[in-house]
Parts: sequence; structure tokens; C-alpha cells
Amino acid sequence: MHLVVIGGVAAGMSAASRARRLSRDLKITVLERSSVVSYGACGLPFWIGGTVQDPDSLIAHPPEFFERERDIRVRTNTAVREIAPARHRVLLESGEELAYDRLVIATGARAATPPIPGADLPHCFQFRTWEDAHLLEAFLLERQPRAAAVVGAGFVGLEMAEALLARGLRVSLFDQSNHFLGWRDEWLSAQIRDQLQRAGVALHLGEPVREIREGAVDAVPADVVVLAPGIRPNVELTAAAGIALGRSGAIAVNEFLETNISGIYAAGDCAETHHLLLNAPAWIPLGTTANKMGRVAGANAAGRRERFPGVLGTSILRVCGAAVAVTGLSEPAAREAGFRPVSAAIESRTRALYFGGEAVKVKLIADRASGKLLGGALVGKEGVEGRINVLATALTAGLRVEEFQFADLCYAPPYATVWDPLLIAAQQLLKEIG
Repeated sequence: MHLVVIGGVAAGMSAASRARRLSRDLKITVLERSSVVSYGACGLPFWIGGTVQDPDSLIAHPPEFFERERDIRVRTNTAVREIAPARHRVLLESGEELAYDRLVIATGARAATPPIPGADLPHCFQFRTWEDAHLLEAFLLERQPRAAAVVGAGFVGLEMAEALLARGLRVSLFDQSNHFLGWRDEWLSAQIRDQLQRAGVALHLGEPVREIREGAVDAVPADVVVLAPGIRPNVELTAAAGIALGRSGAIAVNEFLETNISGIYAAGDCAETHHLLLNAPAWIPLGTTANKMGRVAGANAAGRRERFPGVLGTSILRVCGAAVAVTGLSEPAAREAGFRPVSAAIESRTRALYFGGEAVKVKLIADRASGKLLGGALVGKEGVEGRINVLATALTAGLRVEEFQFADLCYAPPYATVWDPLLIAAQQLLKEIG
């Protein structure tokens, strides 16, 4: 049996490694179009910002490790031209053909190309891959720009704004929306706007960029431009092969991560997954999701029958010194899904005040009809990561607000408050539900 995996980053290497652990008899080949595999793409902004000193530290294992330690053949700089399911063949751009018995597609996603005049100028950079980061770093070292523009206020845009600030550049952030992270939540957007402005980022929100030219974005000075308007799943190969796409435009899969063609699986940023609250397919391109999906796809490609239960979209990022985290549904998303959302927002402390507790802001969202928790967001300098995980666990369990308000959370003055901020927010939310 020959398992071929297309894509060698998060989902692809997770799939190959899990398949090998479950079967020593499989022949496994990973095809990766770039020069590196198994690297932490989420760490690239922190290399640009100087927190990570050596980009090679972001590489978990080189290709030879997988060949030597796991008997997985890894072929870098190898691009696939076509998938031929009827013949169980993968055709490479070099003209070579590879036969497969099982196939895992983990082609990921690419940076979207904004339709902005001047976006192809030499001082404009996308920021998605290992190669993208190295091109930008070389430009920064060689040209020593003083002013930067970031186009896009999603995860990458916000992280790159902070990274360029850390390099000493004046930073302007552009987005045609007034909101951040695609959450369309005014409360959360206000917290992020405040954090960015206090750090010195100039915000240009609510209208599209009209033109990029040498030295400026519209009328704003910019010697370097990072284009981060969003990403798109890499599905051209699969669509041409007759592999079905979902409504989101990513590859449609079932609970076993199998496509509409038997023996072909898809995982990671190129594929849809199941949204636990919507009970429907959704495209949620996150590193955590990719690794989990890869693990399940690899197991099933090796002969198992494991289900991937789905996700909530739980995520966290640092915005100029503050942690910002979300999980579940925003109010607009909940309303569009047919819920009757109601929310409450509070500000509290992470620890007892006499132990130097930091401020933390919490917003919880629930369905008015059922009282079921639907989502939430947190912003603060500490304790955000643990609390968003608690909330994600509550959402996964389907808890109602009245159940969640008495969750048995820990307390000691150096670590927590008597009433955790999550529980205070839940109590306030119960008042709003009435």
C-alpha cells in the first residue's frame, strides 16, 4: 500500500506521521512544493518582529529526520500538476507519475491577492509562507524602510503590524471593514482599536485601499507594504480532479475527512470541517485545526475509521502587548444562524488586586431562547489563554449560562479571584436573558 500526501506542513506531516505510527507496512511519500516541511508558520511574524532570533528554530524536523526516523520519504521542491483519481496517479510538474493507493490532500491555503492597483510593486509583500517571510526580511534589511502599511486587519495583519512596530517602523493599518478578525463585533473591535492606537498604529478603516504607489498607500507614506487581506484554500488541483468542494469553496469532507472519492482524504486549510455550534460544514483555517485534521486523515488513510468531531474556531493572538481571544459565534454570526443572541460584557481582574491582578475584559454570548452559550471573547494582558479554553470547553459540552455560572473554578489570591471573570460575565448574561 502506498500513501501519498500532498503538502508537508501542519496537516500533511501530521497525517504522514500518524499513518506511520499505525502501520509499519505502508509506503509513505510526502510531496511538498517548497523547500521546507514541518515548520511553524504561525511563528514567522515573531521572527520578523525580533522575538524569534533564528528562523530555523521554527522548523520542527528537517526532511531527513522523517526519512531516517520514521521511514517517510519527503520530497521537497516537488509540485503536483494533476491528480488522476481514475488511474490512482499523481502527476508531477516534472513529468513524473506516482501511483497511490490512498491519498491525503493537505495543500493548505494561500494569501489572497487584493485587486488594488500597484499591489504588484517590488515593495509589496504577501505574508503566508516561509519564502514570503524571507523575502520580506531581506527587503527590510537591505532597504531599511521607515514607514510601513499593512493591508488587512485579520490575524496576519494584526501580528505584522506589531512586528513592524517592533522593528521601529511607523505603521499604518488599512481595512475596508471597521471590524477585526472577521468577527464583526463592535465591542471586540473597540478593544483592539484602543490597543493599536495606544501602541502608535495609525488606523485607516472602513474604506478600501484605492491605490498603492512607490512610497505611499493612497496618501499615506509607506516604504514597505504587507498585503494581508485574507487567504484562499488551494483547491485548483482537487477541483480539476472531480473532488467536490463545499459551499465555502474549500474541499468538502465527511466526518472521516474523506472526500467524495473513496480513498482520497483532505485535511487542513484546504478543507472544510464541522462547526460544533452550527452543526454544519465550515471553513476554519487554523493551525490547531490543521494538525488535528491531519492526525485523523492519516489514521483513516492507514485503515482506521476515526471521526473528526469538529471545532469552534477557538483562537488567540497578541495585539501590541494584549492577548485577544475568541471562540464560538459572534452575535452577527449567531443571528444569521437562526439563534436569538444576547450578550453581556464586563471588566474584572485576573487575580486579587493586592497581588497585582491585571484587568481582563470578557464578553459572553448566549441564545435567549435556550440559554445555551454560543461564544465569547476576552482581552487582557494575562490569563486570557486559560479562560478562553474554559469557555471553549463549556461550548463543546453545550452548557447553558445558568449551568456555567457555577462552574467550579479555582481560587487563591496569587492566581485568581473568588469569582472568576468568566462567572461574573455569566451572571451578568443571565440578567440580560431575563
